[in-house]
Amino acid sequence: QVELVESGGGLVQAGGSLRLSCEASVRTFSSYAMGWFRQAPGKGREFLAAITKSGSGTNYADFVKGRFTISRDNAKNTVYLQMNSLKPEDTAVYYCAADGSSRTILLIKRGGMDYWGKGTLVTVSS
Repeated sequence: QVELVESGGGLVQAGGSLRLSCEASVRTFSSYAMGWFRQAPGKGREFLAAITKSGSGTNYADFVKGRFTISRDNAKNTVYLQMNSLKPEDTAVYYCAADGSSRTILLIKRGGMDYWGKGTLVTVSS
């Protein structure tokens, strides 16, 4: 069982930045590829970014490329999402998720993750 706890959400003005963190309570954090997703009010969950188990590879949704950066620190059991140039439409609950399979991270955008956090709310004011 893997518990994921997100933090770092909050209220920010448009154009601002936030860094989300997701800490995993597991001894073998490096055995999991990680992803970030979000869900805005009244909308479905959408994929944002994924990172390989070692952190050597990443994949992003087109609409966040150049603004969001995913990274991880396996020594701290933590994955991060740096978000810059935030827009009001980025307002959502942000979730991290873990994938223990051997599939390519290119498939993480389809979901099917093994574990999910409870989310952290990001509100971007105009």
